[in-house]
Amino acid sequence: MKIPFLAGVSALLLGACATTPAALPEAEALKRAAVQSGPYRDLGYQSPFSGFSPYEPTEPTSWRQVNDAQSEVGN
Repeated sequence: MKIPFLAGVSALLLGACATTPAALPEAEALKRAAVQSGPYRDLGYQSPFSGFSPYEPTEPTSWRQVNDAQSEVGN
């Protein structure tokens, strides 16, 4: 228990004593990479609800009738 605690505390102390902080990445380079300047194709927008058909509530029916209506053979 003491060894992991001491290792963690020593890492924090050494990190606090560092003279120069780590440099942040250049933000302008990231913005330049995101600019669409090449020959990219237009993807076009498609609504996620384009093929949706709403279902209305129906009255209760016999489970056998519903099962026969859904079956491929249809006894």
